[in-house]
Amino acid sequence: MTFRNIIFAAGLFCGFILAVQSGNAQNPAQPTQTTPSSVLPPAGDPIGNVATLSGSATIARFGNATALKVNDDVYLGDTLQTGADSELGVTFNDDTTFNLSSNARIVINNYVYEEGGKKNAALFNVARGTVAFVANAVAKTGDMKISTPTATLGIRGTTGVIDVPDNVSASGGGNEVAIKLYPDQDGRVGHIEVNGRDGARLGLLSRASSGFAIRPGAGGRFTAAALQISPQQAARDQGFVRQVHAAQGIGRQIVTQQRALRQQNLSRQPGKPQTPGQQKQQGTPKAPGAQKQQLQKQQLQKPQPGLQKQQPVAKPAGAPKIPGQTPDRVQAPATQNPSTVQKPVAPAAGPTLQRTPRQPPLLRRAPSPRQQKQLKERR
Repeated sequence: MTFRNIIFAAGLFCGFILAVQSGNAQNPAQPTQTTPSSVLPPAGDPIGNVATLSGSATIARFGNATALKVNDDVYLGDTLQTGADSELGVTFNDDTTFNLSSNARIVINNYVYEEGGKKNAALFNVARGTVAFVANAVAKTGDMKISTPTATLGIRGTTGVIDVPDNVSASGGGNEVAIKLYPDQDGRVGHIEVNGRDGARLGLLSRASSGFAIRPGAGGRFTAAALQISPQQAARDQGFVRQVHAAQGIGRQIVTQQRALRQQNLSRQPGKPQTPGQQKQQGTPKAPGAQKQQLQKQQLQKPQPGLQKQQPVAKPAGAPKIPGQTPDRVQAPATQNPSTVQKPVAPAAGPTLQRTPRQPPLLRRAPSPRQQKQLKERR
């Protein structure tokens, strides 16, 4: 290779490097943007709605995150997370409600609910933070579970508070998960079955204001130790319980309203015929053809001037006939259907009103003998 070829190759290489750098400068990396809530694709039918929100909260679906607002739909598989100094209340279709405090996160792993059904089930994963809940129809008629990093809870229609610190892991490191049972709004107390991640029974909570702390035990297994709830912790938990009960009342109304709106939208979708009567409500004008038919019907019901002569009064028997009298001719109005016009009816008794021929004059009769004699004399 000659010296000239080496210089030429080096020039090409330098030009390529400069072109790449120039392209990167003109097309810098774009920052990741949050997808608007209305753009997130739905995952089947909604299973709940946002009832209350204070501060900021996000929802993640199919790898996209968006900010939440009140009334937003919640779907199976969604991940809900609150920001600092924030609270989020979510009510599901069976009135089960969760209230997330600051920096909390839950995942909806399973939710099946049918009113009056016998196969209702739900599984909520509390991954981090303090979460209060009040269970309803699914827990009472089916199988509702709440999982944490170290235990799985079987909920049997009750209210509870779960604390999951940030550094808790299934391997037993970090702080302890706390599970507490409180009365429902009507004063009733359900129970919480506490099981390990392997399904082994750890304990049962059935007394109000009681709890367990899930601690690592021998052989990598966890144990449920009775939790001593201090007055400060009890007062804090009671605040969470009041909030979740209030969110349930609000969320129940929102879920009902959103369900009604979805049913209305389904009935208005293209391809579904609408009832004609619905289009003519609230003073909507009728079609021209309908107006014409209604007008003709009213005209037929009203007495017509020409039809009054179609029913002459019958004369009594023996009434004298007036020579030269002819019946009046009746002509139907031009705007009416000839099939609807009644023909004149002849009187039941008495002479007809038709024209009668005139009698021959008297001169045409045979002359009397006297008249014949007078005619001869005149001739």
